[in-house]
Amino acid sequence: MTTMPIRLTATPLGTDDIAAIARRRARVEVSPEIHARIQASRAVVERHAAEGRKVYGLTTALGAAVDTPLGEEDLITYQRRIAFGHAVGFGPPLPGEAVRAMMAVRIAGMAAGGTGISPGVFEGLVAALNAGLHPVVPSLGSLGAADLSPLAHMTLGLIGQGQAEYAGETLPAVEALKRADLPPLEIHAKDGHALIVANSLSVAQACLALEDIERAFLWSLKAYALNLEAFRGNVSALDESAMAARPAFGQREVAAQLRDLLAGSTLFTEGAARRIQDPLSYRCVPQVWGALRHAIDEARAATEIELASSGDNPVVLASEDRIVSHGNFDMTAFVLAWERLGQALAHAAAGIANRTIKLMSPVVADLPRFLAAEGQNRIGLAILQKPISALEAEVRFLANPISLTPIAVSDWIEDQASMAPGVVAKTSQIVDRLRHLIAMELIASAYAAEIRGVTAELGRGTAEAYRAVRSRVTPFDDNRELGADTVRIAEMIASG
Repeated sequence: MTTMPIRLTATPLGTDDIAAIARRRARVEVSPEIHARIQASRAVVERHAAEGRKVYGLTTALGAAVDTPLGEEDLITYQRRIAFGHAVGFGPPLPGEAVRAMMAVRIAGMAAGGTGISPGVFEGLVAALNAGLHPVVPSLGSLGAADLSPLAHMTLGLIGQGQAEYAGETLPAVEALKRADLPPLEIHAKDGHALIVANSLSVAQACLALEDIERAFLWSLKAYALNLEAFRGNVSALDESAMAARPAFGQREVAAQLRDLLAGSTLFTEGAARRIQDPLSYRCVPQVWGALRHAIDEARAATEIELASSGDNPVVLASEDRIVSHGNFDMTAFVLAWERLGQALAHAAAGIANRTIKLMSPVVADLPRFLAAEGQNRIGLAILQKPISALEAEVRFLANPISLTPIAVSDWIEDQASMAPGVVAKTSQIVDRLRHLIAMELIASAYAAEIRGVTAELGRGTAEAYRAVRSRVTPFDDNRELGADTVRIAEMIASG
């Protein structure tokens, strides 16, 4: 199926648009109003340069060297040096989809009109993205006070330096550009700085992570609902009047989703539940997942603010004919939302781990120990408890904050930074582990429902989840590798 083009207009792009461009190769189209906006901001830059006004990054050097004026003969050559001077990344290269997302986010930022970028450079970036060419960009090296290093590597690739990927092959960038029939970007005054002075990698990773998180969130609710069926839990925990008695963030929405998944289940008949009150990992799902829902929404809102805005420093205010220095590149609000999201995901991971292990307990679940239905001389699902425990511990570790300000750099001038790319990267690592935890809860719950003999009594949503699991993993056989089963279900969750 062909993905519809994404059109840049006065309406800002959303996180889903960036994911479609990066992952599903949606083509970027630029409306006339955006072209006009780019040209208007560029005209301001050219007037300021012609008049010799003192403008950071245009007629002065960068960072602590702000007190160094640039001569007219140096306005363009300095801009080329910016990319080389900031390309200090290292480590494994970013995935291609992350680089494509970063390019798309930078294009969106330029479309906001505050960069003063040359129209030709803007159009060249769009052309490279649409052609399927992206530079090879190392994954480490940004503090999150603008993702200078990753964007510098991106810039080098687009001017024909370093490496780039095209048609599935990694090549010298100059060769990749030739094969794609693209000219190297022609850098003019301010362009080098405008290309790198943004948090495009952080925002790009956030857009991709949000798509992954939404998919995991939905499947985690399905896994809980299927577990509740197998456990024969009490649906009073989902009661709408009880939720309304203290409507904490998100809990009524989550409880309603769960009631919908369970609609038609025999759990709603009188006496179906085995207990008046279930363990907290069962009973408090609306509260814990409601908090997670709220955290996801907050992180999305923080991300879409960045997508819709120009965080460039200085910012070109075309309507006022001004170029203003500021601190809008600071990502503190953004990273606090993402740190909170990571911690909310950790609470969910703990619930998933506890429920899955409890489902294997004859005392708590009233089912065979480790779900070894053929007798205790069989292993059952006992071994799954080890990766469950390990992954939950890793999630808790990754949920610890790293966004507190790192040490000052640039001759003590740059003494505050958000660590935004690291914050989002560790959240993505949490999501990867969470997917596998959800997969193991789904596997255990499907098997437990079979042992309990309730597969014909499931709700509409839980029956669908049960069938999805069984279409990929057959009923348990202790002569089969459980790790491979878990991977298959985790891939199902990742695919949405």
